[in-house]
Amino acid sequence: MLAGLSPARRRLVVALLAVLVVAAAGIAAVLVVPRLTGPEADRTAPAAEQTPGPVLLVPGYGGSTGSLQVLADRLTATGRDATVVAVPDGGTGDMTASAEALGTAVDDALARTGAGSVDVVGYSAGGVIARLWAADGGADQARRVVTLGSPHHGTTLADLAAGVLPAECPQACQQLTTTSDLLAGLNAGDETPEGPDWVSVWTTADQTVTPPDSAELAGALDLTVQSVCADSRVTHGQLPTDAVVQGIVLAQLATGPPVPLGPGDCARLRQG
Repeated sequence: MLAGLSPARRRLVVALLAVLVVAAAGIAAVLVVPRLTGPEADRTAPAAEQTPGPVLLVPGYGGSTGSLQVLADRLTATGRDATVVAVPDGGTGDMTASAEALGTAVDDALARTGAGSVDVVGYSAGGVIARLWAADGGADQARRVVTLGSPHHGTTLADLAAGVLPAECPQACQQLTTTSDLLAGLNAGDETPEGPDWVSVWTTADQTVTPPDSAELAGALDLTVQSVCADSRVTHGQLPTDAVVQGIVLAQLATGPPVPLGPGDCARLRQG
């Protein structure tokens, strides 16, 4: 076929054939390479992971916003929009009402910043409040949920208070017992609803959340302070202000997925 053509036309035909071969190969590659779906697709392009939004910090039983302000200030110093949420009834009333207050604060933060998601840090009972909010639809608004020393499975300290001085154990105290209907319902299904990444940080020296491993959360990155700094004796009350714990929180709220920190990170985190 080509033999009857002039040399110039023959070169033109060959060139066109070469272009067609390259184009066909490109089309075949598009057709052959499967489109990633499901978890694989999420890992390749998690848009929310790359664009952290505002941070909402939730106080625990007693509702002291001051207990989290130092951590909020440190987050603000890194450029994050950080707000400590005021919970109703001084944090001693029905924790579902506190979860509703968190939901309102989240809606306000998203409207104010235009962000697509929030990060939530729940200290002590604040972590349980964050879980209640997430289970009631909040998981769709969250990129990351970090709990600090949270009694996810109750604390025997609340058991003691409810048994010995029930009049001194208001509703939130009752809801934090190891036999609490609220916690039983929260833990009956998936402890970490799909949507955000979950991280539970706690101290083995906790004498408020007893036993300390009540803070373990199925499906979360579970991180004790002592797994990072073996000699740490940080107490429950010191969690929000401890330099290592603050460093752990900042690392977990950074761009990208949660970070499995270890002993090699201790010195760096201690320096702040």
